[in-house]
Amino acid sequence: MEGRSESTSARLDGEKAKDVRMSNIIAAKGVADAVRTSLGPKGMDKMISSANGEVVITNDGATILKQMEVNHPCAKMLVDLSHAQDVEAGDGTTTVTVLAGALLGAVQKLLQKGIHPSRIAESFLEGATRAEAILEKMAKPLLLSDRESLLNSSNTALSSKVVSQNSSTLSPIAVDAVLKIVDPKRDDNVDLNNIRLVKKLGGTVEETEMVDGLVFTQKVAHSANGPTRVANAKIGLIQFCISPPKTNMDSSIVISDYTQMDRILKEERDYILNICKRIQKSGCNVLLIQKSILRDAVTDLSLHYLAKLKIMVIKDIERDDIEFISKTLKCTPIASVESMDAEKLGSAKLVEEIQTGEGKIVKLTGVPSSSTVSVLVRGSNKLVLDEAERSLHDSLCVIRCLVKKKFLIAGGGAPEIELSLQLGKEAKASEGLKAICLAAYAEAFEVIPYTLAENAGLNPISIVTELRNRHANGEQNAGINVRKGAITNILEENVVQPLLVSTSAIRLATETVAMILKIDDIVAVA
Repeated sequence: MEGRSESTSARLDGEKAKDVRMSNIIAAKGVADAVRTSLGPKGMDKMISSANGEVVITNDGATILKQMEVNHPCAKMLVDLSHAQDVEAGDGTTTVTVLAGALLGAVQKLLQKGIHPSRIAESFLEGATRAEAILEKMAKPLLLSDRESLLNSSNTALSSKVVSQNSSTLSPIAVDAVLKIVDPKRDDNVDLNNIRLVKKLGGTVEETEMVDGLVFTQKVAHSANGPTRVANAKIGLIQFCISPPKTNMDSSIVISDYTQMDRILKEERDYILNICKRIQKSGCNVLLIQKSILRDAVTDLSLHYLAKLKIMVIKDIERDDIEFISKTLKCTPIASVESMDAEKLGSAKLVEEIQTGEGKIVKLTGVPSSSTVSVLVRGSNKLVLDEAERSLHDSLCVIRCLVKKKFLIAGGGAPEIELSLQLGKEAKASEGLKAICLAAYAEAFEVIPYTLAENAGLNPISIVTELRNRHANGEQNAGINVRKGAITNILEENVVQPLLVSTSAIRLATETVAMILKIDDIVAVA
């Protein structure tokens, strides 16, 4: 009797684990299906509306998933997976999510056949290692001096974005910005913090430009006749306020007669004038003032004195930008007027205020640093401007991938079909459960070309069948040309992507699926 109750308990535990696994897989697949229509150049865009009325239009997988409200723990794992791909490669965020969804579909079928989750996870991870090796054989090496190939890979990354028609403007900017801050012979990574993207509403995306120096979107703060253009500028970056000091505690002063009022105003004027003279004495003729939250950084009186002394003032510099500005101008942030001297000043050949459509910007050019660069991003409205910035960031990340791993592979679903074919052959050569699992893993890769064809309005079954046939006949680089609606040699069409994007997507998707597979219970804690 006791033995029977133990076997019943074990069976119930097994049923519970199966139910938990299925629930996890269905939840995660739901997230993958949500972004599947956004894959590829002909993918659809999503309009995301938040509770506070903010609207985002994008087809970037990481952005869509970040904005989505996901409650299920395993569905959140796919959101984290997309973010991990964004950090590692910067592109392929939709691909990695769709691939994980396809692998989970394969897992579902294998579990229904009664195969143990640990065996499936083991075979999938082994398949991922083999897939990376196959891709490395397919890849062709790249030199960073080959500007044309860098532009092609950037154009491929931008082809699926809302601003794809502006890729001829954005791609050269991304390539030139990265090449300016790296040494091709020595560097094997790129610090994208050295590229500052500055958004300015107005104009069109075509007016986006790279500035060899600094750009500020705020106009020059000046009183009457203050300078708006300074050549051979000596620039001071200050973190103190040029305004009357305040007491640490709230206090009120009662003034009983006019002489006391005149005395207070005179003291105030002398105090500010003394600071302005100290600034002029250091040789500074352009002043960058950090934004202050305690009191006004500058007053009308201080602006008047600085204008008289022919010192240009740019206020409201964000705290986050201080490090970038210091690195670009080779200057030291100055915390108090007593420590202001010529050694701490930066330099630029020209600082000028420029009219741009509705507003004004300030450009600092001819700076001493060659390790930083600024990009002024333009857009006719906020939605286009934000999407242009996201697309440019993805394009920069693609070039960074090529600096990290200098190999290119074909796009257009070619590597996925080749993987499916090669891994399928290895599955046939294997034995037992491993062969079944590896075959299912190989078949899951067909989801990428299938979805590309589906989103382009082509017949996915006939396209994928023909693609499989072409690869079986040795055409490694045959892929889906969604613009022509046919299968062509995708390398000749210049549709290329970094090897790192594909290998990273496969490794991350497989590891996430293996992790979801090994969960057999969800424990809620208070």
